[in-house]
Amino acid sequence: MKLQAVTDSAGTVRARQRGFCLALVTAIAVTLPAMSHAQTTVITSHGYSSFGELKYAADFDHLDYVNPDAPKGGEISIWAQGNFDSFNQYAMEGVAAALNTIGGESILTSTADDPYGAYCFLCTTLEYPEDISFVTFNLRDDVKFSDGSPVTAEDIAFSFNLFLEQGISEFRVARQGWLERVEIDGPHRITFHFTDKAPMRDRITFAGGIPAFSKKWFEETGARLDKSTQRPFLATGPYVLDSFKINSQVVYKRNPDYWGNDIPFNKGRNNFDTIRVEYFGDSSAAFEGFKSGDYTFRNESSSKEWATGYDFPAIEKGWVKRETIPDGNVGSRLSWVFNLDRERWQDKRVRNAIAMMFNYEWSRKALQYGLYERPVSFWQATDLSASGTPSEGEIALLKPLVDDGLLDASILSDDAVLPFANDPDQNRPSRQTIRAAAQLLDDAGWKTGDDGIRRNEKGEELSLTIIQYNPIFDKFINPFIENLSLIGIKGKLERIDTAQYVERRRSGDFDMTSHAFSMTFEPSTGLEQWFATKTADNSSRNLMRLRNPAIDRLIPHVVAAQTQTDLKTSVHALDRVLRSLGFDIPLWYNSDTWVAYYDFYRHPDNLPPLLVGELDFWWYDADAAQRLKAAGAY
Repeated sequence: MKLQAVTDSAGTVRARQRGFCLALVTAIAVTLPAMSHAQTTVITSHGYSSFGELKYAADFDHLDYVNPDAPKGGEISIWAQGNFDSFNQYAMEGVAAALNTIGGESILTSTADDPYGAYCFLCTTLEYPEDISFVTFNLRDDVKFSDGSPVTAEDIAFSFNLFLEQGISEFRVARQGWLERVEIDGPHRITFHFTDKAPMRDRITFAGGIPAFSKKWFEETGARLDKSTQRPFLATGPYVLDSFKINSQVVYKRNPDYWGNDIPFNKGRNNFDTIRVEYFGDSSAAFEGFKSGDYTFRNESSSKEWATGYDFPAIEKGWVKRETIPDGNVGSRLSWVFNLDRERWQDKRVRNAIAMMFNYEWSRKALQYGLYERPVSFWQATDLSASGTPSEGEIALLKPLVDDGLLDASILSDDAVLPFANDPDQNRPSRQTIRAAAQLLDDAGWKTGDDGIRRNEKGEELSLTIIQYNPIFDKFINPFIENLSLIGIKGKLERIDTAQYVERRRSGDFDMTSHAFSMTFEPSTGLEQWFATKTADNSSRNLMRLRNPAIDRLIPHVVAAQTQTDLKTSVHALDRVLRSLGFDIPLWYNSDTWVAYYDFYRHPDNLPPLLVGELDFWWYDADAAQRLKAAGAY
């Protein structure tokens, strides 16, 4: 989805943003005569979509997937792993608390059933010409921060400036030079003027995707976007921080004076009085906590627990329900990624040999009860995934890269790369596979010594350390390490705490680590944060430190795509090349979402394809909760 959230779990800004200093923006007057906008056709709308019509009309009553009459009240409680010391997910320092951006809202919003639409939320309408050289937002005059103070165009400009000056470098670098100027045309009207460098599809959502923060609050508190903080930023959303215990618990409460309680977008949403997050050291302890009622809603990620663990008394007595909910999003590609800044991992032959030693087929059968699938694409389970040999359109994009020596000619004729497959009946790879992997290492200059360990000409051992904080991965990593020893590689699992894990990934202090590639239905400039050379030195998404000129030349074709046909062709080419580079070992993905919850939560019959929405549009059945409590369920 285009604007479903502005951050991911690593603190990456996901809305359309770029790097431009808006210092003293509030002093900028309207530098264009009013008639200049009138000289071109200006479109006025309640939203924007790059492809096709918006799903919802301007006068819609409520979202199709909510219960507009859902009752308010009660609590929903969930869990998080590890620890936290900050409420600022946008800073590169500290570990942010779960749901720390729950109070944030931006000018535009998205829905869970329209993957391309961006709708006015803090605005009433937006105005733009056909060439999108500018966009004007007519802001609502009733929006208030959680302290009751009004939101103005000055706050929007300040917030935009805040991200462009203090936001993480990866999105600032990717968006340099997009903005010509910003005009504040009145208390509730703001215009963003773009340069020719700004991609057409990104312009409106870039300007409208920044969360609205209070300028006055930042100035009075001295808070910074690039510093950790133990108080959330003053924002406009329906929930505010209620209480917290560092590394133990966070509670958010619904703001009864929330400005947006009655607008169509919010009917049937924001139903819980409180949202509580309980912290646990690991997933096993968390599961035990769920069984005893320490928290009451669980997203299950363990295939073993899902297959064998839900046989406890609360299940048997009907107090806890389980549901399998189809997930219509782009399939997340969970992988182990190599740190390409380390010289030994820059040789594709070495990476391929190591990938051959991971037996996913056995892992799926023996450890996952056949419940997961392996992702073959970065756009898994969508028509953006490359398959077979390249089309004529793909070849037109790929051939210049072959001609310039950036890609091997085989990319023009070979099928899209699939992960190496092993025997599902035993973890140990076949002798043929071991010999093939060993030959790759020999060819790369890593020879086996008398002790069976691979060394290069400098006498350095070929060792591989995988950093991890979650013990749930041990059962996959340890057999992998055993297999690496068969080809003379010294593998090691290094388990560290959450804070160390976050810092070492940020600083590039690892050989291999887990990474989830979460792509969108409308990829654009955000791809630079994942894969571009310009972000490799400092990115929470380009963890593998990928620097590849072929990828750098393909991304602009995706960004420039103006039709869905062109988008598919360019993404197919990009996906094909990404998979051919072998910088990751794809692990698994789930085409469903598994949830378990105490039987006093309710949801609409028809859930949307892009969101389960337990914190969004589910609700609390007070009578059912009272019955379960009286029965001793929790």
